[in-house]
Amino acid sequence: MVTRMGLYGFMGAPIRDAQRVLVAGTSGSGKSTLCRRLRERLELPYVELDSLYHGPHWSELPTFESDVERLITADRWVLEWQYDRVRERLLERCDLLIWLDYPAHVVMWRVVVRTIRRELSQEMLWNGNTEPPLWTVMTNPEHIIRWAWRTHRGYPRRIRRILEERPRLRLVWLRSPRECDALLDRLR
Repeated sequence: MVTRMGLYGFMGAPIRDAQRVLVAGTSGSGKSTLCRRLRERLELPYVELDSLYHGPHWSELPTFESDVERLITADRWVLEWQYDRVRERLLERCDLLIWLDYPAHVVMWRVVVRTIRRELSQEMLWNGNTEPPLWTVMTNPEHIIRWAWRTHRGYPRRIRRILEERPRLRLVWLRSPRECDALLDRLR
């Protein structure tokens, strides 16, 4: 079942009764922010997957997969749908997928502003990490800004594949931040 805000409106039932929610979208789309807001509205446990993945000096934590496995065996949660190594397991356990399918200019604006803010303030991220110097966007092909640009176009294909493989999976398709806000307003 696909519910698209702009096309059909939204009644709220697919989310209110969901117990295991995944939020999909490219970097900068607002996955973690929506997860935190759903945690409040639906009283679902939430752990940011980045905090389980990134160790000191941006190293991968060896416990990542086992930590994710422990989380998803619980009866209730909301998580970001990311990290290829665990995506399939996350999908197997979820009962609702929310796709933040925002235009590239919206996502890129968000990821650039967030990255600059974090870099300038030296905001502490996961396990003591901070954003690298902004100039590294030019030298590091895995820089978050370049990553967001490169991966944005691949999401429609991924979502189509998921719906073909899991036709009974409930999907809420949000095409703008305004649709996301409307969904959250209906959950109050």
